[in-house]
Amino acid sequence: MAAHAAGSYVRRRILHRVPAGGPRGSWSAEEFARDQREAGVPAEVVMDLASDDFLVVVRAVSS
Repeated sequence: MAAHAAGSYVRRRILHRVPAGGPRGSWSAEEFARDQREAGVPAEVVMDLASDDFLVVVRAVSS
């Protein structure tokens, strides 16, 4: 995934994928992201509508 904004690119690296239809919904994705943040990795949860999954991603901005 890449987006172009003001001369820089934002890339996301997927760390973990959780089906949105799972019995716990986004909880396991949120828990995984929290654990990553506690370990110093700036992870966040986003929804991928095309695959109907919650993704735990890390953003990397480069120019």
